[in-house]
Amino acid sequence: MEEKTFDPCFVTHCSKELVPLAKQNLEGDSLVDVFELIINGQEIAPGYSGLNDPLVQRRRLLEQAGEETRKLDEDFLLALEHGMPPAGGWGLGVDRLTTLLTGAESIRDVILFPLLKPKRE
Repeated sequence: MEEKTFDPCFVTHCSKELVPLAKQNLEGDSLVDVFELIINGQEIAPGYSGLNDPLVQRRRLLEQAGEETRKLDEDFLLALEHGMPPAGGWGLGVDRLTTLLTGAESIRDVILFPLLKPKRE
């Protein structure tokens, strides 16, 4: 969908599989409270309310991990069990914003860390 969107818009209420750390939406079990600012077909600034229910979070991470359950962040889950206040935030992708402002064809053209760039032949 992002690549077909050229006018700036906000996408909200994504599937919980896409953002497993986001808080459950009150209107639908399969949706979470998120927003994504899309400009020129690129996600510029995602944001969401953080999920602070340890049981729901464990279940989502287990569903996401599949057979790789040993990779669960047990310290994070334990911290949630002790109590986490409501949290949320958004992140402005400076690299994505720079891609938009400079008109670069790819985000790889504006990455600041050259070791992460693929070698050109």
